[in-house]
Amino acid sequence: MMNDKIVVTHSGNFHADDVFSVAALKSVFPTFTLIRTRDKEVIAKADVVIDVGGEHDAATDRFDHHQRGGAGERDNGVPYSSFGLIWQKYGLAICDDNQELANAIDAGLVSTIDAIDCGHVKGVAEGISLSQTISMFNPTWQEEGDFDAGFNEAVDFAARILARAIAAASGGLNAKAIVAEAIKNAQDPRVIVLEKYTPWKKTVHALSEQALYMVYPSQSGQWMIQTVPVEPGSFEDRKSLPKPWAGLSDAELQAETGIEDAMFCHNGLFIAGTTSFESTMKMAALALQE
Repeated sequence: MMNDKIVVTHSGNFHADDVFSVAALKSVFPTFTLIRTRDKEVIAKADVVIDVGGEHDAATDRFDHHQRGGAGERDNGVPYSSFGLIWQKYGLAICDDNQELANAIDAGLVSTIDAIDCGHVKGVAEGISLSQTISMFNPTWQEEGDFDAGFNEAVDFAARILARAIAAASGGLNAKAIVAEAIKNAQDPRVIVLEKYTPWKKTVHALSEQALYMVYPSQSGQWMIQTVPVEPGSFEDRKSLPKPWAGLSDAELQAETGIEDAMFCHNGLFIAGTTSFESTMKMAALALQE
């Protein structure tokens, strides 16, 4: 199409920052023509330049970070690569003007890719990273592969990852509001009831020092009681379920608790379930008495 923007990034070997930059632009521009080159004349005429050209100027859509002095860094010291620069300008629009969501994507995805690309790897988890996964789309030295074809495959993959990252972060932000409301409305601040399972740990730890148990329905229709850990990721609970329940199920658990529809209690005493809300609340009452 004659009105398509011309987007240029470098040719040859590619990395996660240029791949995700192009993937992000797919959410900004309905169509564009992508050219992978290091030709200075082509770069100069482009509408958007990514990870090449030695210039960062968001006003003219120049997003390189290889020039002397780089392209700046975040407050936490993580420098910007091309993906971070693209996200600085277009992330808010990609997230439908939700600044909190755009910030969450930067913190959870963009800044990690930037850090690895810039060699700022302190605190980055070991193992195969998303950046390394993207690099695997490059032809190996044993292959007579097409770098451009590999790049296009990587962009399609990255676009799906970015879309799911945005969906996950959006879900987390929405969950925060739901859990906060449940904490506010709890009849007993030690037992928080969710009408639908919602990710709750971060919000509970941020807003409630009293919460001991969470009660919620499972996807299979059962009702669960789950302990609140002393901190997110910990296997130690603020208050475990009663020790006599450990590992029991069905008739044995029903006899121990006196609850007719009790179904199971995990041997680790962090989760148990019944077939009804009322019975699970009875479990909570018994657990609080221990």
